[in-house]
Amino acid sequence: MTNQHGDFIWYELMTPDAAASMQFYSAVVGWTYGGTDEYREIMAAGGEPVGGVLQLSTEMLSGGAHPGWYGYLAVDDVDASVASIVATGGQVFMPARDMEGVGRMAMVTDPQGAPFYVMKDSTGVKSDAFAEMESKVGHCAWNELATSDPEAAKAFYGTQFGWSKDGELDMGPMGTYEFLKVSGGRFALGAVMPLMPEMPVPMWTFYFRVPNVDTAVETIRAHGGRILQEPMEIPGGDFSMNAMDPQGAAFALVGGR
Repeated sequence: MTNQHGDFIWYELMTPDAAASMQFYSAVVGWTYGGTDEYREIMAAGGEPVGGVLQLSTEMLSGGAHPGWYGYLAVDDVDASVASIVATGGQVFMPARDMEGVGRMAMVTDPQGAPFYVMKDSTGVKSDAFAEMESKVGHCAWNELATSDPEAAKAFYGTQFGWSKDGELDMGPMGTYEFLKVSGGRFALGAVMPLMPEMPVPMWTFYFRVPNVDTAVETIRAHGGRILQEPMEIPGGDFSMNAMDPQGAAFALVGGR
């Protein structure tokens, strides 16, 4: 079985200090690393690859790149997807290119400015980076889009990737939290919500699973990170929280107590 068009298949951390970032996430999430010095692979607790770490060069930083987490979406045709994304208001950050032994990819934004990658994998191996609804430590458990225009974002991702709404949750003054599912309704992949005042730009946030969120909070603080949102209970009995790593990349965690 391979990934289908619209699946999340990879998560990438861009950071100005790869070595320090890897030490931080190893302590917080339990990740180990493979790959090369140019690009390190993130390995979850079971040894499965779930993402990568990209060192931001001086040239990248001077060109406007900044620390952050970015998701990869599987597509059937990278060039066709890029053309369609641009035609419907998105932008291209990195033109389509081939990566030997990996596949073809491009970095784009949605019309509201949230960046992500599109990729056609050439390995033929189904990615388990997003663990769907399974409780797999070290894997992504939820994908959340905060945007200035939720209605337009739903239309965009529905057109480009076949996503559709799958229920909602009233957050009171914060607006509506709308769940999203992939084509065919196999599982909920995440949600879209209004951009909060404290968030400077539309962005994707990725929730990685840990065994215990309280232990994670202590570890984040002990290793120079910052808690942005204390753990709060979510439907199903887990707890979620938001934080920023010492290099300035925002991330989120989910787990038990």
